[in-house]
Amino acid sequence: MQVRIEQTDLPGIGVRHDLVTGSGRRVGVITHHNGRRDFVVYDQDDPDACVATIPLNTEEADALASFLGGSLIVEQLATLREQASGLLTEHTPLTPSSPYVGRQLGDASIRTRTSVSIVAVLRNQEVIPSPGPSFVFAASDVVVMVGTRKGLDAASAILTSDA
Repeated sequence: MQVRIEQTDLPGIGVRHDLVTGSGRRVGVITHHNGRRDFVVYDQDDPDACVATIPLNTEEADALASFLGGSLIVEQLATLREQASGLLTEHTPLTPSSPYVGRQLGDASIRTRTSVSIVAVLRNQEVIPSPGPSFVFAASDVVVMVGTRKGLDAASAILTSDA
């Protein structure tokens, strides 16, 4: 049987890579945007239910990879880190005093002004991926952005400054 690796984007969180074994068991690694990694084990009878999550620091992840013989999943995670080098993700909450509450995302011109991309908005436990320019911000939205440190600082200042 060929090894099967599945990749799933987790908006506002990171990327999940799952390995499905020949016997049908499923294990995976969640790589968070901040670099944190969690090793996850899924229920044998319900592959959507996680029965164990083990946080791994870099040293632990490297040791596990070495122990497993440099598995394919570790190589894929290394490639992902290289591709995202220099990019950071930030979650910026909007307070009622934000000048953009009740206004469209396009009004802020975040990408034009800062080169930062708004990749999702978290609202009342709901993830709104890739909101368009007509998306209307609400108080307590959490804006998920990707960019450089300088750009993220500028975008946060735009969205949170008291007008």
